[in-house]
Amino acid sequence: MSKRSISSFFNSILRALGSLVVPKTPRGRVRQAVLFVVLLLFFAGNLSYAKYWDKAADWVKAKTNISVPHFWNVPYRLGLDLQGGTHLVYIADVKDIAEKDRPDAISGVRDVIERRVNAFGISEPLVQTNRSGTEWRVTVDLAGVKDISEAIKLIGETPILEFKEPSEETAPVGTLTPEQQKQMDDENAAIQSRADEALAKALASGADFAAVAKEYSDDAATKDAGGDLGFTPAVGLYQDLVDSIVANKVQPNAVDPELVKTGEGYNIVKFADKTEVVQEVQASHILVCWSGAERCENQRTKEEAKALIDNLKSRATAANFAELAKMNSDDKSNAAEGGDLGWFSKGAMVKPFEDAAFGMAKGVISEVVETSFGYHLIRKIDQKTGYDYHLYRVLLSTKTAADYLPPPSPWKNTQLSGKHLKRAMLQFSSQTNEPQVGLEFNDEGKQLFADITTRNVGNPVAIFLDNQPLSVPTVQEPILEGSAVITGKFSIPEAKLLAKRLNAGALPVPINLESQQSVGASLGQDSLDKSLFAGLLGFLIIAIFMVIYYRLPGLLAVLALCLYSAINLALYKLIPVTMTLSGIAGFILSVGMAVDANVLIFERMKEELRRGRTLGSAIDEGFKRAWLSIRDSNFTTLISCTILFYTSSSLIKGFALTLGLGVLISMFSAITVSRTLLRLVSGWPLFKKVWLFMPGLASLPAEPVANDRP
Repeated sequence: MSKRSISSFFNSILRALGSLVVPKTPRGRVRQAVLFVVLLLFFAGNLSYAKYWDKAADWVKAKTNISVPHFWNVPYRLGLDLQGGTHLVYIADVKDIAEKDRPDAISGVRDVIERRVNAFGISEPLVQTNRSGTEWRVTVDLAGVKDISEAIKLIGETPILEFKEPSEETAPVGTLTPEQQKQMDDENAAIQSRADEALAKALASGADFAAVAKEYSDDAATKDAGGDLGFTPAVGLYQDLVDSIVANKVQPNAVDPELVKTGEGYNIVKFADKTEVVQEVQASHILVCWSGAERCENQRTKEEAKALIDNLKSRATAANFAELAKMNSDDKSNAAEGGDLGWFSKGAMVKPFEDAAFGMAKGVISEVVETSFGYHLIRKIDQKTGYDYHLYRVLLSTKTAADYLPPPSPWKNTQLSGKHLKRAMLQFSSQTNEPQVGLEFNDEGKQLFADITTRNVGNPVAIFLDNQPLSVPTVQEPILEGSAVITGKFSIPEAKLLAKRLNAGALPVPINLESQQSVGASLGQDSLDKSLFAGLLGFLIIAIFMVIYYRLPGLLAVLALCLYSAINLALYKLIPVTMTLSGIAGFILSVGMAVDANVLIFERMKEELRRGRTLGSAIDEGFKRAWLSIRDSNFTTLISCTILFYTSSSLIKGFALTLGLGVLISMFSAITVSRTLLRLVSGWPLFKKVWLFMPGLASLPAEPVANDRP
């Protein structure tokens, strides 16, 4: 093939693609619409049933080693009657609640049960309430649940409303079970064996301690530095390590021959060196402060304080220092004792004072030292020296109860609970008109709430329902009147919902299990199989009828019906729609209604052909004139579906939802897809046969000459 032929071939392809992207003629727009329909059928078909795509992808991978991804897999959501599960019926005890408050109380209980079931991990719980005479019932459908005993226990508890304040507790909650204790002991035994192995390597002749640390140590802060802890005091964080090397008389640059057990775990210690340091100092001081210095009650200026301390410095000696302190020091806590501070170690004083005291010799009086408290003269009386030890270590962390028990809660109970709340109500701010939730407590709750808010000014106080935080407002000031307001960026529905939840925790609404019915998965699968068979059989009968009676238009209507079914099933996955037997019934019924639109169109098209219209004109006129009837009939059906969905039980809701979706999609498939396919084939000479459209007609009227060909 010549270069010119190749170029011409690719140019023709580009022109064809360009005509699809930007069609220049009516036929081009038809081809573009057909391309869209094909792509939609491909996506919707594979989304609703991706088995054949996935098999093809696996085959390509096996034959060519080219990786083709499987199609997006979204499972169908099946209801209780198809998947199996449990149906529970509860009776709510509302005898202690005023008649006017019962609907809100029951609504709150339903909301609490839904949140409890969702927290339990059950997918798509269906919780409904209904009234029979004076009794209120709550029904709960749990699809796919086999072991329901824990869920029944969880659902059946009365809602609990609690007020909590911040907790400072740090210990883990509870005690270890025998199984947890055994697991901890086994893991710690393994860690000790590993520590013995690391110690043997560290003690070996010519061992590289840094390499052992990098291999074994759990101390992330030091392992990359070979376990270097630097110089550490004999008393403090690493006292156990120092005590061990002293007790075992470990020499510099040697490893402690024993494992050192601490709260962190097992330690392997290398002693590198030690240096003498001052550990404690005995000193006295004279403080001269000025107005504005920390804890200063004197009104002198800073300049006056400086002049006074300089004067005292020029006069101070070891002999008269105590007397000068008694007469001049502003540190009244020890002035009477001559400014004596006793013994103190590093960290006990502010840093400038500490640096001066530890850095000077015994018996010396310091220069003037300035701190946040004022000016100081320091007389160092005595000091105690000791050693800081340069240590390296390998840490193998052991397990503790905290590794197995839940961490402490950041909140603690205040004894204020739902039984103290009289009511919660929606209110509006008098200044901003924003919605907020008002709380009103009984007499006991009023006192408890006053105590809580008094001790938590500036801190949050959390409101919990069923151990889940509903709101965490910050206390701005003590609230003593027994009423409070929860503010926030609430919308009106959010504020109403919060008030309902609070009232659900406050109102005494026990619920008692009346009945429990299990639906087996095998029964659900049998129902599903029968429903699918009925749907396929109905689809096949409709397809045969359409092809026999309407011929080519009927065949195109069946193709549109395939796209209709694929889009429906794909939407059931994407929305998602919980499929039940009634929902499948709605889908099957909508298939018949989708064909009904095509029947109206094709009959109207036949009438136009009998009147002598051309095929293209008859197609357009048939769709145009049938549309009004299709629109009105489908609109009335949608009204019925809407009423059923919002006023009926869950089973009827599933039927209404699938039927309504089907009606909406059928208008697209019948009006858009069928017309697009008819317009496409009407321009092909092969399909311009009168028997393909209407038997009994002599011939199809001639079409006007078109400027482009399909």
